[in-house]
Amino acid sequence: MRDEVLLGAVSELWRYPASSLAGERLEAISIGVEGIAGDRMFGLVDATDNEIARPDRDAKWHEVPRIRTRLTRNRELEVAVPGGDWLPAPGAESDRSVSAYLGFEASIRPFRRENAAAGYSGPLTAERYRKAPIHLLTTASLARLKALHPEGTADPRRFRPNIVVDMAPVEGSFPETEWIGRKLAIGELLLTISEPCRRCGFTIIAQDGFDHDPAILRNLVRHNAHNLGAYCTVDRPANVAIGNAMRFL
Repeated sequence: MRDEVLLGAVSELWRYPASSLAGERLEAISIGVEGIAGDRMFGLVDATDNEIARPDRDAKWHEVPRIRTRLTRNRELEVAVPGGDWLPAPGAESDRSVSAYLGFEASIRPFRRENAAAGYSGPLTAERYRKAPIHLLTTASLARLKALHPEGTADPRRFRPNIVVDMAPVEGSFPETEWIGRKLAIGELLLTISEPCRRCGFTIIAQDGFDHDPAILRNLVRHNAHNLGAYCTVDRPANVAIGNAMRFL
């Protein structure tokens, strides 16, 4: 019989249809060996030079995480700038809306042609990095960051996790950083914690509900070697829903 240790339960699930844009919060997700269906299929570029959005490095992209995204039932992308309507993307109308919001000519483009709606014949853009299958974050690590930086807002949206697990704080610890190599089960999903998630300047950027805060990253650099949360590989694909228990195997 396997020895199992209950750790907590899933409290948030996220996918990010377009890299750097706001994520889509879900009640359930389907996870395969390569990750979440519909995750990071599109990129946003400066249409004048095809530079892909880099909010972590260039202030001209700092408003990008406020642009909302969602996928339709047919897995087609829709985006909405603050105060704007949902628009299909990629497309001329959504590009005009995003460009007006950002103040320069920008364009949403798929990473692969099959990611876009049928009939799309526009340009593609290259993925900025190879994404890990799953990014896991615990509320225990968020509580540790809050203890180090009480005046800050340790909001999960700063860190763009796929799965947030609610678990009791562990005094003085960012627990998942210490789990590298361990096996986890979340409902029927089986994962291996493969590496810590090294944070970048994206974590300090303001979004709806919280302000620009460089101390977020400074504390992670000082107290956890730049890291928060962990990347995971998928050993057994499954559907995951809010409330599913997480346990060590």
